Amino acid sequence: MSPSLSQNNPNTPTGSLAVVGIGPGSPDMLTIAAEKAIKNADIVIGNDFYINQIPHLLTKQKVIKSQMGKEIDRAKQAITLAHTSHVVMVSGGDPGVYGMAGLILEMAERIAPDLKIDIIPGVTAASAGAALLGAPLTNDFAVISLSDLLTPRDVIEKRIRALCTVGIPIVLYNPKSRTRTNLFEDVIDIAREHLAGETPVGIVKDAYRPDETIIVTTLTDVMDVFDSIDMHTVVFIGGEETRMLRRYADARGMFTPRGYHRKYEF
Repeated sequence: MSPSLSQNNPNTPTGSLAVVGIGPGSPDMLTIAAEKAIKNADIVIGNDFYINQIPHLLTKQKVIKSQMGKEIDRAKQAITLAHTSHVVMVSGGDPGVYGMAGLILEMAERIAPDLKIDIIPGVTAASAGAALLGAPLTNDFAVISLSDLLTPRDVIEKRIRALCTVGIPIVLYNPKSRTRTNLFEDVIDIAREHLAGETPVGIVKDAYRPDETIIVTTLTDVMDVFDSIDMHTVVFIGGEETRMLRRYADARGMFTPRGYHRKYEF
């Protein structure tokens, strides 16, 4: 039997690339598939913030760290190394939700169309934060990033305005940074134009990490906790049916009914 074409062609990749979501940062939130992929990799590449969350998995692999803002360089390097090695690109949360999966696939389509690429999902910040709050996303909802590095500010505001008019819960990723503070204020002003002041607002910072913070407030009062919000925070603006959850005297959360009460008695 003659050798296969891939064996004769030195340009055919023999390695692979997996873009792996590591969840919100707690080892308990890491999926089995993610852990297996990282442990079996020859090379692990990622933002230093995320690499530093998985030291217990990095025992024999070559580890390459880079800073935020180096996504293009990181993606190119991962694709290049995956030509001959089994490479894992680490992505916070889920790689397909504001993560590295899209960039990797877009770039590989141009420069390495034959490269084997796997996307391994992770627990995204919306799911993690929602669980800590209760069940604010039980029915329809939308997710919007307030980062205007890649999406123009006017587009973000247009999307927020449209979502507020339909009354579904909205999850805000990247609500505020050191240099971008007033966009969050503008978004809250837009929400107040369409939603009641008593609409629940949940704020989850550092979900499932040691400095975890959970705040439940209202659309009227949310700016009172403005200083608690940063890039590691996810903000949940409730929809028309979202309600405060008070199961215990000192515990507060929020939930959105799925709609069973309209069809069944319980």
